[in-house]
Amino acid sequence: MSISADQKVTTSHLQRDAYLYVRQSTIRQVFENTESTKRQYGLRQKAVALGWQTENVIVIDSDLGQSGASAADRAGFQRLVTEVGLGRAGIVLGLEVSRLARNSTDWHRLLEICALTDTLILDEDGLYDPSHFNDRLLLGLKGTMSEAELHVLRARLRGGIENKARRGELKSPLPIGLAYDEDDRVVLEPDRQVQATIHKFFKTFEETGSAMATVKHFRQQGWQFPRKLRRGVHKGNIVWGELVHSRALQLLHNPRYAGAFFFGRSRQRKKGDGHVDFRRLPPDQWHTLLPDAHVGYITWDRYQRNVQQLLKNAQSLGGDRRKSPAGEGPALLQGLAMCGLCGKRMTVRYDCRETAPAPRYVCQRDGIEQGQPLCQSIPGKGVDEAIGRLLLEKVTPLALEVTLAVQQELQTRREEADALRKQQVERARYEAELARARFMQVDPRNRLVADALEADWNDTLRNLNDAQELYERCCQQDAAMVVDSTRSQVLELAINFPKLWNDPRTSDRDRKRIVRLLIEDVTLIHEGQITAHVRFQGGVVETLRLPRPLSAWELRQTSPQVVQAIDRLLDDFTEGQVADQLNQQGLRSGTGSSFCGRLVGQIRRAHRIVSRYERLRGAGMLTQHEIAEELNVHPSTVRKWRCCGLLTAHAYNDKNEYLYELPGANRPIKQQGTKLTDPRRFRDFAHERSDEVQHEA
Repeated sequence: MSISADQKVTTSHLQRDAYLYVRQSTIRQVFENTESTKRQYGLRQKAVALGWQTENVIVIDSDLGQSGASAADRAGFQRLVTEVGLGRAGIVLGLEVSRLARNSTDWHRLLEICALTDTLILDEDGLYDPSHFNDRLLLGLKGTMSEAELHVLRARLRGGIENKARRGELKSPLPIGLAYDEDDRVVLEPDRQVQATIHKFFKTFEETGSAMATVKHFRQQGWQFPRKLRRGVHKGNIVWGELVHSRALQLLHNPRYAGAFFFGRSRQRKKGDGHVDFRRLPPDQWHTLLPDAHVGYITWDRYQRNVQQLLKNAQSLGGDRRKSPAGEGPALLQGLAMCGLCGKRMTVRYDCRETAPAPRYVCQRDGIEQGQPLCQSIPGKGVDEAIGRLLLEKVTPLALEVTLAVQQELQTRREEADALRKQQVERARYEAELARARFMQVDPRNRLVADALEADWNDTLRNLNDAQELYERCCQQDAAMVVDSTRSQVLELAINFPKLWNDPRTSDRDRKRIVRLLIEDVTLIHEGQITAHVRFQGGVVETLRLPRPLSAWELRQTSPQVVQAIDRLLDDFTEGQVADQLNQQGLRSGTGSSFCGRLVGQIRRAHRIVSRYERLRGAGMLTQHEIAEELNVHPSTVRKWRCCGLLTAHAYNDKNEYLYELPGANRPIKQQGTKLTDPRRFRDFAHERSDEVQHEA
């Protein structure tokens, strides 16, 4: 039995407010489909006809221009659900179900809440009570049909787009450097400066192998990069600025520069919170990929190699950074060293040294992932030196041929750079002439416009002046680089490849790049001695056997030559004097530092060398007190006689402490041909001689 609309509206419903929900899917519909908006606002009269006061009809229209596919971004719909859940709504009005929601989940949730709070629903077809089975069944069917309608609309639009994309005829925004002609065919940008700049970009990446290195090269050369405005009043105009890293990655990952048409490169999926999950798909999952569909700046093979190079450059994607760009450190086998015990790739550590960081090749993958000890750790300095000597033997015969090609390549690069700088000057001159023409055409009495155009003209003139100065400065630098003396120096270095390899101006990065061009990998085994199996790019394998590397204490140990010199010099000198003698001879300690008395003492004690004191005592020397007792004088008298040269003394340390020879026992003093071997006679003679010395003084 059906219930009329008047019977469904009760006093409890009228005591609450009526909520009118107004929505349009897009902003374009808001401005163009005005009739639909008027019909939605007209539902207020139906609420008034059912008994609600005009001031009790609340209109929620904050979702104009919002899609009904989800409630996550619709603040108005969320407010409506909140009011219904709190029991403040007696009726909900909407032109049709699709205006309230096109999602079954949101729609049925609203029906459930309306049924629990005894809230009516009104659309253009009639009045419904969600608490009644028949009305709820009908409303549920309408919600399902609304969602299905949205799916059909999307499927039709998407199907047409995909069908056109399969043929490669879908017109989509093109990146900078490409444009559509009158027949909607893809052609290169007519601006020759744009073409030359993009060609130079891809060539620079091919030479450097790194996007960041390409950006740095453009910045160092002062080259600007074009960018097309996508929005605003100047939409479609080309502006010039500095090349940034993100921009470089976009160009390298875009297949359109290789002349390929693609569609469906990414997948977007909307989550429950309203955010969009954006995922980039691999090329084999793209909807359409048509190589050689139009002209491009590089070939498809070149594009694939560029993408692979970027993958290798990424630390998070490359296996232990194999084939990654050469870094700044001195480790020659970065990314090329393989463990000969487990077969995994070895990483690089650097030990702190006073002069320079010392590389060390470590197999630590199992240690990191499973907590196991290091597989092996090999000092890298000796290995790198051996690899360098091996390369010098293999590469020297080809050095001359390579140099001729390098000279030609350098000349080509300079010509390309000069052409780019000329184009920058020409563009700056054109913009200055254009600004001048605009200023000359303005009415002088319109000072507001004239002042703005004059300022614009001045800015373009400054830009032209800067471009000309940069061009002239770079031309002078290029001229200095191509003089005959420089060419002869390059040729000389090429003939003598070891000199080029050992030249301090050759950076570690350049040496690594040379190694990567020639060597595939190096397998290292540390078992008493170091064995290195070097596999070249052509498949040839060379085996190097290196002696066991010295440990840290062995490297810092004093050489036997220095120890022998100390033992020999202690016969005649104190430890401080020995240090002076060693420094004069150019000898150094194990740490490379100069000698001092304390260091000589440490070395003497470490090698158990007999001290100078023990040597003199073994030769029969007496201390100051001992010889004073022998001569029966005061010790101060002994010191006085030593200063007068009457006693022979030998310093045994650097504190002016001496050991004395006993007169008559070792070297008796002579007086007028008579030897004074008796201590008493020497004492009397010494007293007389010291008095004479004092009197003469």
